Amino acid sequence: MASAVVVACSVALAAGCSSSHDATVAHASSSVPVTAAPPVRVDDAQRIGVDLPPLPPGLLTAARPPEVVRAVYQFAARHPEVLRYVPCFCGCQNLGHRGNDDCFVSRRDASGTVTAWEPHGMVCEVCLDVGAEAMRMHNSGASVSAIRAFIDKKYALPGRTQTPTPLPPRGGGIPHH
Repeated sequence: MASAVVVACSVALAAGCSSSHDATVAHASSSVPVTAAPPVRVDDAQRIGVDLPPLPPGLLTAARPPEVVRAVYQFAARHPEVLRYVPCFCGCQNLGHRGNDDCFVSRRDASGTVTAWEPHGMVCEVCLDVGAEAMRMHNSGASVSAIRAFIDKKYALPGRTQTPTPLPPRGGGIPHH
């Protein structure tokens, strides 16, 4: 039933997106080109840095308040050295995620700058809560090892799965200064 509704809505949207003055008018001898659709306007709330892509759609309907979502995505972009060692416990290893960083970042370029976001983090309370907790601890000066130990203790409950996240390097990781 839900898939029928999605299909019906998609057809209705597709049909509603064209108007007679923008559509190609085909004649037997020629065609008038389709007027290009205006570029999609990105809401300023979806921007979290001039060097980062806009956040995925859904900020206003995300699993946590927009300011939390924006902060966690920005933290994930700026601190892979933390979140790559922090596991996630929502079951997202089934999506191929290896750590909490993967809940927010889909792709980085050779210099490490985010080029694509993972939309899963927008809708998952566990991903956002783990990321927010790691961010708060990092911002208060905790080492990566201390962050990992706290997250493991808080979220690794019996029967709960987690991502196959490597442990931080010996020495506890670099504390935030």
